[in-house]
Amino acid sequence: MTNGHALLAVGGAFLAAGVVARLGTKIGLPTIPLFMLAGFVFGPHTPGLSLVDDPAELGVLAGLGLVFLLFYLGLEFSLDDLARGGRRLAAAGVGYLVLNIGGGLGFGFALGWGTREALVIAGAIGISSSAIVTKLLLETRRMNNPESRLIMGVIVLEDLFLALYLALLQPVLSGADGFGAALADFGKALAFLLVLAALARWGGRVVSRLFGSADDELLTVCFVGVAVLGAAVAEEVGVSDAIGAFMVGMMLGGSKVAPRVHKLVLPLRDAFGALFFFIFGLSIDPGAVGTVVVPVLAAVALTLVLNLAAGAFAARLHGFDRQAGVNIGLTVLTRGEFSLVLASLAVAAGLDERVAPFVAGYVLLLAVIGPLAVVRSERITACVTKRLTRLRA
Repeated sequence: MTNGHALLAVGGAFLAAGVVARLGTKIGLPTIPLFMLAGFVFGPHTPGLSLVDDPAELGVLAGLGLVFLLFYLGLEFSLDDLARGGRRLAAAGVGYLVLNIGGGLGFGFALGWGTREALVIAGAIGISSSAIVTKLLLETRRMNNPESRLIMGVIVLEDLFLALYLALLQPVLSGADGFGAALADFGKALAFLLVLAALARWGGRVVSRLFGSADDELLTVCFVGVAVLGAAVAEEVGVSDAIGAFMVGMMLGGSKVAPRVHKLVLPLRDAFGALFFFIFGLSIDPGAVGTVVVPVLAAVALTLVLNLAAGAFAARLHGFDRQAGVNIGLTVLTRGEFSLVLASLAVAAGLDERVAPFVAGYVLLLAVIGPLAVVRSERITACVTKRLTRLRA
């Protein structure tokens, strides 16, 4: 690809993603599925204008998008907030993960695509989208609702589980030779995570001294360098680059410069994150998605049931009413960045070629259903109440 062609592709990607997302947000859809849709429309698998023939040509830009997305999630993560939530929050979060990861794992094995594929599907089904959940709470003006603090607490626990799950999954996807080799790879990954977690917990003062006096320009250059370098080192030691970026975000999140970094990283997260989803959309083959329509619909139905059950469980633990339970279950229904990260890891590991289109279709469908369901949560609660009353009668 020549420089001119590369610039044309990148500029076209930004513009196409922005235009499609702007049109879609007018009807209340979140941006993530719209960025993917834009990539799909202008990809090599659909007729008409194609920005690139091979999505891998934009792989570095997609990698940067992944780094900034996970770095931002790490920056938002707070061990102190998790500790303040107490046992009830921990129980609600664990219950949510057990239901959704367990259900996703069972569903993955039921598909019969393979053990590694089932582990990827379990993560894709089990973890909600922090970005979409936060955006939904803001857009629906529910951030001050009593159950919203619980929702954010569950999201924090999911982010913590995300780190451990990626560390566990990486040696499995890399095809480690035997249990001993896989255990050694996991041990190395876990040691790396513990070092970064210790830095995140107690290294805030050091980070503040290093970056505290820098102006915004130099601070941006420095945290971008640290995030990308941390992701690269993580990749080299056998941990996902995504989790390396997440842990670096946690480290900076515990420093005094965290508010400034949070403000400065937002444009980078939005711009390169859009490219990540757009480039993933480029790889979607409609013919391949057509082969997994039934599994996608089944997975969506399963996720809806599991999330409503988890929401009801969390609401009962905290003494909330049925409406709050439905709000919890529907708000955390959407899937997004983490599911797509897992799909990209599955592609890189050479897993069953049906996994990527399955995850893409699943994320797209839930990203449309989720926000629409949240807006209509009162009607859904009334419907659920009527059905439960009929069953008891």
